[in-house]
Amino acid sequence: MAQEFLMQVIAHIQSDFSTKFGVPRQSGLVDALEARVLFEPPFQNADALRGLEGFSHLWLVWVFDQAIRTAWSPTVRPPRLGGNTRMGVFATRSPFRPNPIALSAVRLTGIEQTPDRGPILHIRGADLMDGTPILDIKPYIPYADCHPEALGGFASAPAGEVLAVHIPPELLSKIPPDRRAALMGVLAQDPRPHYQQSASRVYGFGFAGLEIKFSVDGDTLTVLDVLSQTP
Repeated sequence: MAQEFLMQVIAHIQSDFSTKFGVPRQSGLVDALEARVLFEPPFQNADALRGLEGFSHLWLVWVFDQAIRTAWSPTVRPPRLGGNTRMGVFATRSPFRPNPIALSAVRLTGIEQTPDRGPILHIRGADLMDGTPILDIKPYIPYADCHPEALGGFASAPAGEVLAVHIPPELLSKIPPDRRAALMGVLAQDPRPHYQQSASRVYGFGFAGLEIKFSVDGDTLTVLDVLSQTP
C-alpha cells in the first residue's frame, strides 16, 4: 500500500547559481565551487551539529524543487548518453523521479557560528541551485560509504573537463577573483544540454550575480559577454 510521509525543510543552500542551467551534473566535479548551508529557524541550533567538525565530507539530502512533476515516467534520457537513449529512472540520477529527492556528497570546509542565523556550514563542490531546500544532512563515513570496487554502469568514468575555456581579459576582469576558478571549472565541464551542439548558438546562465554568455566551437568554449544580473 502506498504511503505518504511529511518532510520538513531544515535548511537552504546559498550558491552562485541563480538557474538550473550551468549547475554541474554531479557533486564534487568542481571543488572550487563554494556554497553555504543556512538553517531554518527551528534548526539553528549548534548542538545539532556537535561532532560534525570531525568529518571532511557530508551527504546533503535535498529536493529537486525546480523539477517537480505530477506524473513520472519509468524511463528517462540521461545527459551522459547524449539525451538520446532511454534508461530506467532508478538507474539514473535524473531529477524527474516519483519522489524528487537528490543526494550530494560535498566537502565541509568550516562551521561558522553567527548571532543572527545560528550555525552556517561552508562547503565545496555542491551541485545545487541557490535556494534549494535541504531535507537532511548526514556525515560521509569513508569505511561505509566508499566502495572502490563498485561498478558504475554507463556512468563508470567521470565526465571530466572536456572543453578548453577562453575568457578575454576585458571580460575576465568583470568576474570577482575569488569566483574565477569555480567559473572556469563549470565551463570546462560543458554546461550545454547534450542535444544542443550548434557552434552558432549563444548560451547564458547566471553565476555569482552575473550573466555569463558563451558559445562553443569544437573543443573550445569562448565567453562572449559578462553582464550584471538585474535584481
